[in-house]
Amino acid sequence: MSKDKFIQSIQQSYSTSGATIYLGAGVLEGEILADAKVNLPLRMMNRHGLVTGATGSGKTRTLQLIAEQLSAAGVAVFMPDMKGDLSGFAKEGTSNDRISERAKALGIQWSPGGFPVELYSLSGKLGAQMRATVTEFGPVLLSKILELNEVQSSVLMILFKYADDKDLPIVDLNDLKKVLNYLSEGAGAAEIKESYGKISGATASTILRKIVALEQMGVNQLFGETSFDIEDLFDKVDGRGVISLLNVSDVQNQPAIFSTFMLSLLAEIYQKLPEAGDLDKPKLVFFLDEAHLLFKDAPKAFMDQIEQVVRLIRSKGVGIFFCTQVTQDVPPSILAQLGNRVNHVIRAFTPNDVKALKETVKTFPHSEYYDVEKQFTQLGTGQALITVLNEKGIPTETVVTHLAPPASLMGPLTPQEYNGLLEQSDLYKKYKDTVDPRSAFEILNERVQQIREEQESSVPATRTAAGRPARPQKSTFEEVMSSPVAKQVGKELVRGVFGMLFGSAPRKRTRSPW
Repeated sequence: MSKDKFIQSIQQSYSTSGATIYLGAGVLEGEILADAKVNLPLRMMNRHGLVTGATGSGKTRTLQLIAEQLSAAGVAVFMPDMKGDLSGFAKEGTSNDRISERAKALGIQWSPGGFPVELYSLSGKLGAQMRATVTEFGPVLLSKILELNEVQSSVLMILFKYADDKDLPIVDLNDLKKVLNYLSEGAGAAEIKESYGKISGATASTILRKIVALEQMGVNQLFGETSFDIEDLFDKVDGRGVISLLNVSDVQNQPAIFSTFMLSLLAEIYQKLPEAGDLDKPKLVFFLDEAHLLFKDAPKAFMDQIEQVVRLIRSKGVGIFFCTQVTQDVPPSILAQLGNRVNHVIRAFTPNDVKALKETVKTFPHSEYYDVEKQFTQLGTGQALITVLNEKGIPTETVVTHLAPPASLMGPLTPQEYNGLLEQSDLYKKYKDTVDPRSAFEILNERVQQIREEQESSVPATRTAAGRPARPQKSTFEEVMSSPVAKQVGKELVRGVFGMLFGSAPRKRTRSPW
């Protein structure tokens, strides 16, 4: 097979007149051909993408390579740090024999470099605290992490609808519990019966137990104020886009929570950014690692919302890259919208693996240079089968690619370096402390107290056998409403796409002094 013909084919397929992401060089019959450069046009990064491969195949380094070049081009990046080992973005890499050998084979000059990084955390322990109010999170996403069935999810939507109509900010889980109790018993139940429907005690109790179980998982700090401002994701330092890392290594045993939270961020980005049209480069590229966690046991309403965001957000200048082990982790309706594919080695050890391999091969353009199915199982570490969209939006030639090495440290910072980065961060200080505004908890407490006082004043006093006035008896509902529950934090009534199921207009933000 002619090497010259192969090189010419790759050069024509991957040629671009604008800025690019350099991925590596084509490989033919085991030989790395430096002139067969594989580039991803920067303007096509908002056409979304998929990075797959078995554990240890090099997916993380591929993400690192792409994110570095996006940052250098002035594009902001958001990326979850699943194992806590991506903080090395902030520090120059160190040359070694493997890097030198790879650079020489690709015919490139490797230069070390560090990039601007912001560290975030859902626990507040490993970075700037990321929060959202319950209202912003919305009933669809909240139903997913609470694992509610269809009936229970419908009840949750009633709570959100009522809170919107009555200007009740549901900031944290205590607010949510208060609204749930109020609407399922006593005066609140009577109030909503005609306009919203009755909430059964059994359903309310089940939802309440699930909320308490969520609290027991130690994620209370995830809901509240000061909630995260998505504008902070678009920061630049000396013209380079900031790489925002969400360190979730300390909440890995709660995958549904952190994956759903990332999606809530994406939904809010979609809602708030203006239309941008076709840009020379995206404003932000959002990486969703361990993407299969998003779709596992996802209800239809949840899937519908994901599909809507993925389909429309590119017009806001945002690209999404899903990262997972196999292509089948991503539903077909979403997979069809991912124009850029970087697929590392697939292990075909079981019948299911073989089936997955054959299905994956069908998603790639035909190649006259490769037996694609065979190549998938023979890729080395740091190699991938690639096809992207060229500047005209046409899929490029499928090519086995020897990937370039990242410029930054391929590993975590030392604890001292990590803490030093946090201490220098204005955003860490901005989100460190919680704010507790007036919200549904206080408002409904006052309302219940007022109802009680009105009832007491309208009932004639009675006396006990001893001649003393009898103390009015509290109902179970009143006991619940008047019990002292320590609130955590609070914030605003702005809901992202996943919360706006009833067409409510976003309310004005009330931000903290930060």
